[in-house]
Amino acid sequence: MLASLDLTVVWAVIIAFAVFAYVVLDGFDLGIGILFPAFAVGKERDQAMNAIAPVWDGNETWLVLGGGGLFAAFPLAYAIIMPALYPPIIAMLLGLVFRGVAFEFRWRDPAHRAFWDLAFTGGSTIAAFAQGLTLGALLQGITVAGRAYAGGWLDWLSPFSLMTGVSVVVGYGLLGSTWLIWKLEGSAQARARIWAWRLFPSTLAAIVAVSIGTLFLRPDYVSKWLDMPGVLMTAQVPVITGIIAFAFYRAMRKQREVSPFLLALGLFLLSFIGLGISMFPYVVPGAVTIWEAATVPRSQAFMLIGALITVPPILAYTGWAYWVFRGKVGDHGFH
Repeated sequence: MLASLDLTVVWAVIIAFAVFAYVVLDGFDLGIGILFPAFAVGKERDQAMNAIAPVWDGNETWLVLGGGGLFAAFPLAYAIIMPALYPPIIAMLLGLVFRGVAFEFRWRDPAHRAFWDLAFTGGSTIAAFAQGLTLGALLQGITVAGRAYAGGWLDWLSPFSLMTGVSVVVGYGLLGSTWLIWKLEGSAQARARIWAWRLFPSTLAAIVAVSIGTLFLRPDYVSKWLDMPGVLMTAQVPVITGIIAFAFYRAMRKQREVSPFLLALGLFLLSFIGLGISMFPYVVPGAVTIWEAATVPRSQAFMLIGALITVPPILAYTGWAYWVFRGKVGDHGFH
């Protein structure tokens, strides 16, 4: 039983890490797609796209690991969550497909570049919004009867899930703008800085709105966040969020280039920690815990060996790719 408990928690951490890695790495390039129409046609848009050209497709590796890991390590959760959330998940995948196709074709089909630019923005926005819808629908709860989804086709659609969808779009836009502050120069960087200033208060407002809205979804969310003595620990999350927000404001005022992006990642990390506090130990809130959803310990142990073999090289390659392309994007690529 102890071994089973430990392996289940280990796999929950692995999947949580994969999901967060995806949000961090693919979030900023989706954000660049969302902001793409704000940049001038020609040089500025080319520079914005070149800022993610070497890494954008590798960033989606973590989405595969997160989804595949959920299917393999927590098959019951996968069997419940997927039927409940098929529409937003399919929309997300289609958005990612359009974004990927547009990324390649805008260079190879210049006669229709305006169309591919629109597809790049549309795919990025749809993917981000669908991810937010999925998060909101999961947080508000999924109807379960026995060991199967028992809700309707549109249970995922609610004012709360729409709010989380818009919040993710805004937050990704902030990540994208701060990444471009780091990677671009000249007029494109100035434009990215303007959008970072605009999206920063919107992102903070979204964090506050989603946090407060979450408390009205389930009584156990309230007890986890507000009951003593746990509140002494959970209160640190909004406090640190305020500190990071102030540091972000100072960094932007001082015209910093790297720290705004890192601090924006800090806001996402704290939001992710808050999500974990609200949901743990449930993988389907109020219905299925991680131990109830987990596969047998022997399968978990076998898969863990594979994860220990494959994940470190992925991390090493990802770090190396970002190191190689660590410079700024000029008129002719990185320098």
